[in-house]
Amino acid sequence: MMKGTLFLLCLLALLACTQAPDQTIRFGLAGAPASLDPRFATDATSARVNRLLYRRLVDFDEQARPVPALADWQQLGPLHWRFHLRAPRAPFHDGTALTAQDVAATYRSILAPGSVSPQAGTLRLIRDIVVVDDDTLDFELTHADALFPGYLVIGIVPAHAIASGHALHREPIGSGPFRFGAWPDPGRLLLIRIGDGQQVEFQRVGDPTVRTLKLLRGELDLVQNDLPAELIGYLERQPGIHLLRAPGSNFAYLGFNLQDPVTRDLRVRKAIAHAIDRASIVQHVLGGAARPAAALLPPEHWAGNPALAAPGYDPALARRLLQDAGFDARHPVALDYKTSTDPVRLRIATIIQQQLADVGVQMKLNSYDWGTFFGDIKAGKFQLYSLMWVGIKTPDIFRYAFHSDSLPPEGANRGRFTDAETDRLVEQAGQAATLDQQAAGYRRLQARLLEQLPVVPLWYEDHVAAMRGDISGYHLAVDGNYDGLVDVRKQHAADH
Repeated sequence: MMKGTLFLLCLLALLACTQAPDQTIRFGLAGAPASLDPRFATDATSARVNRLLYRRLVDFDEQARPVPALADWQQLGPLHWRFHLRAPRAPFHDGTALTAQDVAATYRSILAPGSVSPQAGTLRLIRDIVVVDDDTLDFELTHADALFPGYLVIGIVPAHAIASGHALHREPIGSGPFRFGAWPDPGRLLLIRIGDGQQVEFQRVGDPTVRTLKLLRGELDLVQNDLPAELIGYLERQPGIHLLRAPGSNFAYLGFNLQDPVTRDLRVRKAIAHAIDRASIVQHVLGGAARPAAALLPPEHWAGNPALAAPGYDPALARRLLQDAGFDARHPVALDYKTSTDPVRLRIATIIQQQLADVGVQMKLNSYDWGTFFGDIKAGKFQLYSLMWVGIKTPDIFRYAFHSDSLPPEGANRGRFTDAETDRLVEQAGQAATLDQQAAGYRRLQARLLEQLPVVPLWYEDHVAAMRGDISGYHLAVDGNYDGLVDVRKQHAADH
């Protein structure tokens, strides 16, 4: 009650003045993008912003099946794919034409020796890229893969920018619906919509309460996700604020360091899985805006496994598993848990800390700014952490995240999980001749991962956007991207 009273007092104090309206649409973010070069971006915010700045050969439909974007394709042989760039197509924002040479340069730079692109591991099946003409290029592969078109979803950058060493991560040159405007400081990024000059400014406001207050005062026009349940409920009751909700596919999970003597014990990982009361967290922290997860891919994905069920909440079973692993009240499990400083993630981590304590796991909670936290995770400096896979479309994620050949920096197997059966299932599914055969293989693989628990599945979070009443045309995507900004409109005083 005291917390709610203080929150309302803050609102009364801060809502006394509101910002005069202008034409810029201000989008509040929990975290700022790290890189505006689509070849090297690893965080979700960067990926979402880069979709606005760059165009890609291939995109996905609602079931995450590949569909043409910049290009159509045909398979000329088991190892030979031809892509035809569609016409007309937008030029790069510096006025140069986008051709097959730019596509080839983009992918060659990712595959170049010494490249630090996180996409390199998935794309190593490309043996050669041959430019046929300005509109056509061929990809020759080392082995057959029916999913190959779905790998070509990286934004295309200009060949001349690559050759000159242009700092695309800070000054992007794309051909997407928005062009770069300015990046005056790490927490403020301005993009300009090509079609009508509409300016959109992304502002980093880490604290969700402050983000909410800025929205109510008119300092922000639109916020999306990373809001606790009480703020969502509060915004829903405010005049002049409109909420959108949509089911999401972003996969929240707990990750383990499997080289650690404690967390490499499957009994410990299973105990943690059964000690977490997901339903309570979803209800009280996420406001019901999530659904339990049993696997990385949601069940409606073409390669999802709807037959799997999330680990059930069973504290008694968790205690028995820990006892079987040799732990008791005199020798409890002691773990370090890493998370970011985002208030919602911290609150969830604190609840998980309490739930694990109930079954005899002593967990020390450590929170860090995003850069430090994510750097530690990539470097393997953790026992236990919480993160979310965002915007996953193709099941090649399983090779990238769980195959023993994908240990960092070769991939994102950050927990150093090695399991011969998982490797076999990954390779078997990837080599299947048809999507239906691949889907069956990936369902078996997801069942294996649920048995071995290299990560503990938590939930798929829904998407929630809140906007002021003069904002219209925005829509939510299942992966939480910001494509709705292509159609968003701000009603100005002259429009009344």
